[in-house]
Amino acid sequence: MHPIIALWSHPRSMSTATERIMRERGDLDCAHEPFMYDYYVHRQVRKMPHFDVQDGHPTSYGAIRDMLLARGEQQPVFFKDMAYYVMPHILEDAEFCNRVTHCFLVRNPMASITSYHKLDPEVTLEEIGLEAQLNLLEGLRDRTGKTPAVICAEDVRNDPTGVIGALWRACGLPPAPQAFDWQNEPPKDWGQVEGWHGDVSRSSGIRPITEEERQKQALAFAERSAKAPHLQQYLDHHTPSYIALAELALKPAAN
Repeated sequence: MHPIIALWSHPRSMSTATERIMRERGDLDCAHEPFMYDYYVHRQVRKMPHFDVQDGHPTSYGAIRDMLLARGEQQPVFFKDMAYYVMPHILEDAEFCNRVTHCFLVRNPMASITSYHKLDPEVTLEEIGLEAQLNLLEGLRDRTGKTPAVICAEDVRNDPTGVIGALWRACGLPPAPQAFDWQNEPPKDWGQVEGWHGDVSRSSGIRPITEEERQKQALAFAERSAKAPHLQQYLDHHTPSYIALAELALKPAAN
């Protein structure tokens, strides 16, 4: 039986770039948002744009969970997913919760909401995702008495090796310096959601965030929310969850 590591994210949080780092390690069997199929295909909560459903992929929560557990019998597994795909029923699945090493990734919602709305103007309040993340983390902490590891996207961009190194240590993974220089082709299973991840597919690594970029993010949100006022409501709703999660963020590991 091998480790199964879950990175619980929210959309447009730099989770795909973080997944790319994990894939470049070369020692993990990686899955890209497998529980998306339960939310958008099996339960059909809504129709997700830019999603090319793959034939043969399990669609129900139970079938997806069983697939991941089976893969974990063969080799170490990593998957990244959105917490809102699996809440609240994952907390009723003690076997899976206890089998998985859970960690979390958050990004400033002002930036993530703007990015999501640009690709999907029909995005719902739930799909912003941070509230579900906090609820999942608190549920896991209540179950185990331990707080899962949390990292912030902005911290990863400013110190990729330090922050991801701290995450690896928290998850019991050895260092893998080659993972930060992306030499391999983008994963084939990203093709099902190519419209969401074109930039990271074309990148060769993570670039630092600048103060100019932060200011542009704030301006972009202000301009977009002026035309779509409900986005400010989304931001107000999810910001307390973001703050609570960001306060738990790991400090960079010494190189």
